[in-house]
Amino acid sequence: MNLFVFVKRVPDTESKIRINETGTNVVFEGLNFVLNPYDEYAVEEALRIKETHGGQVTVFSVGPDETQAILKKCLAMGADEAVLIKDDEAELYDGWRIARIIAALLQKKYSEFDLLLFGKQSVGADNAQVPSMVAEMLGLPQVNVITKLELTDSKGVAYREIEGAHEKVEFNLPAVLSAQKGLNEPRYETLRGIMAAKRKQIPVLTLEELGLTPEEVKPRLEIVKVESPPARKAGQVIEDEPRVAAQKLVAFLHEEVKVI
Repeated sequence: MNLFVFVKRVPDTESKIRINETGTNVVFEGLNFVLNPYDEYAVEEALRIKETHGGQVTVFSVGPDETQAILKKCLAMGADEAVLIKDDEAELYDGWRIARIIAALLQKKYSEFDLLLFGKQSVGADNAQVPSMVAEMLGLPQVNVITKLELTDSKGVAYREIEGAHEKVEFNLPAVLSAQKGLNEPRYETLRGIMAAKRKQIPVLTLEELGLTPEEVKPRLEIVKVESPPARKAGQVIEDEPRVAAQKLVAFLHEEVKVI
C-alpha cells in the first residue's frame, strides 16, 4: 500500500504563549515546536498498516525549513520518505489554504496513493478542517476522528466513538482518514532509526513548483483579534452547617454560575 501521512509542526503545549503587539497572533519567537500529537497517531497507524500489508510510508508537511525537524522524527519512527512543502507564512489559522496546497501537491506530484492519513486536528489551530477539505477537493471518501481501522486490498472499515455508542463506517480506497487518540500507541524513535533519519535527504518543494500563484493561496480567513483566556477566579469555600451550606451552594449555582 502507498500510504501518505500529513503532519504539522506546532508549539509545544507546555510553552508559555504570548500575544503579539497588534493582538492578531501569538509570538512564535522563542517557542519550542513539536510534532502535532494527533499526527503521531496517524504516523503510527501508517507504520502498522505497512507492517501488515506491505507498502511504503511517505510523510509530508507544509511549513518553513525548520519543519524538517519533525519530518526527521517521523523518519526515525520508521517512515520511508519525507517531503517538505516549503511555506514561510506564519500560522494563519486558515484550513482552506493548507488543504489547497495539499490538494495541489497530490494532483501535480503524487497522484498514486491508497490512503491519506491526518491527525484529527492540530493543537495550534484546533480547526479540524484540513482532512475534510482535502477529501472534498479530491473527491475522496473520508472518515474522521477514527479510533480503530481494518483494511483489505480495496476496502476499509473505520470505527468512531460517538455519544453513547460506536459508529462503524465502510469505505473504498483510496480514502482520507483522520486519527483520534486511542487509535494506537505511537512508538518511540529507536537509536538506529534516528541515525538513519540523519542520513536521509528531505526533498523540498515550493508552492511555485506546485503551480500555485500567490492569489490561489491567499488566505480566506482574517484574524481580527487574539486574546488570552480570562484569569481563573479564586475558588470559594462555604463553611456552615450542612443545611445552610446547601442553600448557599444552590444560590451560588443559580445566581452567579447560572447553571440551575
